[in-house]
Amino acid sequence: MSPAVDPFGTQALRERVLAGWAASASRFREDANAEDDYALGGYHDRLVVELAQNAADAAVRAGVPGSLLLRLRGGVLTAANTGAPLDAAGVEALSTLRASAKRDGDELVGRFGVGFAAVLALSDEPSLVSVTGGVCWSLAESRALASSVAADEVAAREGSVPVLRLPFPATGSPPDGYASEVRLPLRDAEARDLAVRLLAGVDPTLLLTLPALTRIEVDLEGVQRTLVAEPGPDGLTVIVDDGAALRWRVVRRSGTLPAELLAGRPTEERGRSRWQVLWAVNVDDAGCVQTLPVRVPAAVRAPTITDERLGLPALLSATLPLDPTRRHIAAGPLRDAVLGHAADAYAELLRALPADPGVLALVPIGLALGPVDGVLRDRLAERLPETAFLPAAGDTGVRLRPRDAAVLDTTGEALVEVLAEVVPGLLPAAWSGRASTAALQTLGVRRLRLSDVVDALGGLRREPSWWYALYAALAEAVPAGRDRDDLGALPVPLSDGRLVTGARGLVVPDDEALPPGLDRLGVRVVDAEAAHPLLLALGAVPASPRELLEDERLRSAVEESMDADDPDEVAAVVLALVSAAHVGPGELGWLGRLALTAEDGELVPAEELLLPGGAWAAMVAEDAPFGTVATSLVERWGRDSLVAAGVLDDFALVDDTDVAVDPDESDHHLDAEDLWLEDVLDRLPDTDLPPTLVELSAVRDLELVRDDAWPAALALLASPAFRQRVVEPAWVLMPDGRRLGVPSYTAWWVSRFARLEGLPLGALRLDSAEDLDGLLDPAGLGLDEPFLRAVGVRASLDEVLSDPRGVEDLLGRMVDESRELGASVLAAVYAAIARHGGPATPPSRLPARVDGHTVVVDARDVVVVDAPDLLPLLGTRPVLPVDVGSAIDLADALDLALASELAGFAVTSAPVSAQKWAEVPGVVRALQRAGMDEPPTARVLTYQRLLVLGTDGVEVEVGWRAIDETDHVRAGDATALGRALAWRTNQWQARAAMSEALRAGADEGAGALLDAEDTL
Repeated sequence: MSPAVDPFGTQALRERVLAGWAASASRFREDANAEDDYALGGYHDRLVVELAQNAADAAVRAGVPGSLLLRLRGGVLTAANTGAPLDAAGVEALSTLRASAKRDGDELVGRFGVGFAAVLALSDEPSLVSVTGGVCWSLAESRALASSVAADEVAAREGSVPVLRLPFPATGSPPDGYASEVRLPLRDAEARDLAVRLLAGVDPTLLLTLPALTRIEVDLEGVQRTLVAEPGPDGLTVIVDDGAALRWRVVRRSGTLPAELLAGRPTEERGRSRWQVLWAVNVDDAGCVQTLPVRVPAAVRAPTITDERLGLPALLSATLPLDPTRRHIAAGPLRDAVLGHAADAYAELLRALPADPGVLALVPIGLALGPVDGVLRDRLAERLPETAFLPAAGDTGVRLRPRDAAVLDTTGEALVEVLAEVVPGLLPAAWSGRASTAALQTLGVRRLRLSDVVDALGGLRREPSWWYALYAALAEAVPAGRDRDDLGALPVPLSDGRLVTGARGLVVPDDEALPPGLDRLGVRVVDAEAAHPLLLALGAVPASPRELLEDERLRSAVEESMDADDPDEVAAVVLALVSAAHVGPGELGWLGRLALTAEDGELVPAEELLLPGGAWAAMVAEDAPFGTVATSLVERWGRDSLVAAGVLDDFALVDDTDVAVDPDESDHHLDAEDLWLEDVLDRLPDTDLPPTLVELSAVRDLELVRDDAWPAALALLASPAFRQRVVEPAWVLMPDGRRLGVPSYTAWWVSRFARLEGLPLGALRLDSAEDLDGLLDPAGLGLDEPFLRAVGVRASLDEVLSDPRGVEDLLGRMVDESRELGASVLAAVYAAIARHGGPATPPSRLPARVDGHTVVVDARDVVVVDAPDLLPLLGTRPVLPVDVGSAIDLADALDLALASELAGFAVTSAPVSAQKWAEVPGVVRALQRAGMDEPPTARVLTYQRLLVLGTDGVEVEVGWRAIDETDHVRAGDATALGRALAWRTNQWQARAAMSEALRAGADEGAGALLDAEDTL
């Protein structure tokens, strides 16, 4: 090494060290081993930190802002700094292990005199030049000098000697603007790689832990990086790292340590009685906590970074005692005391941060990462629950101690906002998230379940609108599909001012106004301003006027209204609901049991009251068990509401479903209901199980109509309000699933019991029923035929006779001698009876024909003519006019004698000729006119006079008589001959045409004329 000016007395230092080594080989070994320990062990990767500490201390001594330039160029790492320049004491300290020159000044960082050994991890030829001179060290030079005094030891160590113990003067000066510069020619590629890694990973928080240092510049082979510290207000420090700003909330605290805590520390450390603590947290523009940047190790600084891990997203730098390795913190009271001060400062830091949930990241949770982290957690566990840093809900600006705070177990900003004024210490909604649970639990914050909140609300007096806001917030916080059991005891305000526990069974009004007084009927109504849909999900029921009327409690109140303490109030509530719900007449039949005031002041069920001036009042019998509703009620509630409640303006209605067709179980208070059900059963097929009426829809109180009021009553029943209950059948569900229709109760009752001028409706006919003309009187009501048919007015003769009692009733009316019944009417009736069958009991009197007149005679005298040739042989016997084809059936139906059964009616005269029908002139044409081809095989006997014995044994001259296979005919009587041929060929209806053809006989001209006429 070339000789240089030696301003710092390095030669004297070398000589002293060499003398010591020469005198003691152990001293040499001790110095060599100590330097290896620091250079290759505790400080091998601390170069940048040690250089920064030296720069900071230089700035403190000079009282100027510290600046550090780190540059790697051409295999040389340099570090230039501002501040106090190098002096002799500094050189001696750098060359003397464990003998720092920084004894005075608690603001100085360097304390041990060993940090500069970090340069040996990269270089064998370090140097330090300053504006006051320079000093350097050299492995080669040191080895040569050491070999001259301790050759055996150097050889034993294979040439490894202490380097920093032997300083040499150096030439050169630092860059402009800097007081000193360390120069490190890098040993090899491995050293260069380490240098690159150290410069690339420069920790920006060096500017926080070394506040005297305000600027660091890094030049890595021409790539520039600049870090600048810019102190701000309220403990904020901004570190600009290559233009990117990192904001740090900083708390610095210091104090004096008691002497007893330093007693166990090395002698030179005991002189430093000041403790210092720095906490820094990375924050965003709003001051809220952020995670540590990548280049910031999560380790404790003392103030040099140690290997003690810190489980917090914060930076801690403190004057903690280090063990001899300088990488770990020494356990003991001093450590614990400083960490206690650190915990106090940490609590202060939390109070200074914004009220944001991110601050909970600063609450230690989980397992400790080491002994230091563990002690710190223990101290924080004592202090943080007592530190008022949590915000109160409601944006009040108040800060809460965690032990006084509470957080909801469920999220919901609106819910917290509503509860803030009634739940002490409640935290904002943002603090209720899942991620914050462990931190809040560690702090001792009470976690409130919804059930706890509900319990706390018991007895709370608030406006209904406040409760609505609470329910809305709860619905949002606990949406449908979530378990809402915790809300079962939720307080609910009622319309009467009471506050009750639980929504189940309460009534929630909708948009329609509800009448007061419902609570007196056992119906608890939620105050309209508090009526939120959540209550319905919790067991309340909807409460429109219509839905209230379907409430069993209201129905019970109606049924018990006759015995109520205040029946008028019950009536007022019910009628108000009926009016608001627009209930139709008979729609809710049970309303008829509502007690109302009658005109005479008595309480009477609505269904037993008449509306004054109503249609029903004009029709009802005088002895009917009805009163008249008070006029005051009509004026207050109107006719429609009273009628809907059961007061009778016209017919009352009964509606029911699934009614058993069982006469013994009829209970609808309908007149003759059991008889109707019996009739229904008679119309149905037999079954083992009882059938069921799908729906009973009937008009009530028909039995109370006055006889003279039935025309008006029928007109009313035919109106749209009642018509369907008459004309539509009642449908019966059979056990096998079939649906069969039967007459409705109303139609059945009216058809049997209603009277028009004393006649049942079954005794009247439709105007269009011509086959009943003369038998039944027309109804003459001016009503439509489908309605009249439904109530029993007859539409045809067949319809009358189809009725089980139809024949008997009809025959009963036919014997009325005031009726003028012609032969055609009688013939139609008797033919119909022959088809349908007779009555169960044969009639005793019948209308019959005698001498061309209709007379009523004893049925025993009546004869039914079963062959037309016998008619003139019966003398004066009454005859029932009927076609001979129906004679036998009629005689059986009415138990009457047939004409053929009365006598033999033998022919007494002698014939004058005999021939076959085929031989009779004109017979072929006669048959053709009847649509036949072949003449009968019977023979024809002709007589000058044809005499036959009659019923009284007297001979009667007749035109023809048919006996077995012989037709007896008076000679020359074409009419008789035609009748005989028609009867023989079963063409009785063609007898006139056949007679005409036979009369023409063999006259071809007459025959041709008949043929021509038939074509017209």
